[in-house]
Amino acid sequence: MYAYAFLEDFVLLYPVYALLFADAGLSPAAISSLFVIWSLTTFTLELPSGLWADLFSRRLLLMASPLLAGAGFGLWAFFPSYPAFAAGFVLWGAGSALRSGTMQALVYEGLERAGATGAYARLIGRSEAVSLLAVVAASAVASPVLAAGGYRGLGAASVAACVVCGVAGWFLPESKGPGEGEGEDEPSLKAVVRQGWAQVRREPAVRWSLVLVMVLEGVTALDEYVPLLVESTGVAAASVPLLVMVVTAGDAVGGWLAGRGVRWLAPVLVVGAVCLAAGSLSGRPGGLVLVAAAFGVFRWAMAAADARLQDRIGDGARATVTSVAGFGSETVAVLVYAGYALGSRWAGAGVLMGAASVPYVAVALVLAVCARRGRVHREM
Repeated sequence: MYAYAFLEDFVLLYPVYALLFADAGLSPAAISSLFVIWSLTTFTLELPSGLWADLFSRRLLLMASPLLAGAGFGLWAFFPSYPAFAAGFVLWGAGSALRSGTMQALVYEGLERAGATGAYARLIGRSEAVSLLAVVAASAVASPVLAAGGYRGLGAASVAACVVCGVAGWFLPESKGPGEGEGEDEPSLKAVVRQGWAQVRREPAVRWSLVLVMVLEGVTALDEYVPLLVESTGVAAASVPLLVMVVTAGDAVGGWLAGRGVRWLAPVLVVGAVCLAAGSLSGRPGGLVLVAAAFGVFRWAMAAADARLQDRIGDGARATVTSVAGFGSETVAVLVYAGYALGSRWAGAGVLMGAASVPYVAVALVLAVCARRGRVHREM
């Protein structure tokens, strides 16, 4: 699993693809439109992919996911134009949808069989940390490769990593939830949909956990603009990947610490929001350290929210319900991208990134109110 996580994100184009789009002549609004295409593709396929994961081979879906993304990266590097960028995001979005819900279901059910579901947040968080460390490694390697081979060199290396990741997917354990034992019937599409809908409709705790995951993951989609934030500080283009690496490293630390201190979720989210606002609005390269701390907090919080959701849903439609959360996250992400595109007409990257602190403060306040009400009910 860790090998898969590393290879999936050892993509040398990650730290500079926003710059690739800008160098090809795209405006901030046009770049945002590509992100919208990406999100639209992902959430269009989110629910179908969750159903596929509950009905068919999860391992095959996880093998196909990086191969689709790799095909998209190849288009970007060798045919740089708006149509190729858009097609690449469609392929990447399709691959992301195949993975979303599938990996979480595979991991949680494997831990459930071993009687170790309490380790889910830690395992998922560390897997995310490994993914982010892969991004850090890719960022470190991207600068010399960009200097030597340009965007095509980065693209070729990214495609190769995706192919090897697909091979690694073959070694993941198979998991299909229901119907996996001998003598049990294979689940039908209708049964999976019915069970997933019943869990969401009847359980308020499931609904609240879904909303929490949707908001935290959706707003954090703003990390796609981190290269533009770095560039806005006035550093040279060759330094952008290295400074993006600083932010990614902070993100990785948050993933590694996942599963610890979750009872402090609300106040820690407020601290993260303050760091994001202060670092983004500073306009200085040094402010990126605060931005890195903020993204670490958000990664830690997303792992906690994901674990809370997995604890509350059943195995019969686990991937399907998890994909509902992914669908909602992509919806929020589209709103974020649209807001950035609109705001870019009047404000720079620092102000726009700093504005993202507001939703995190709102989530923290809701969590605090819910926790207080829970304590009052218990006292009564």
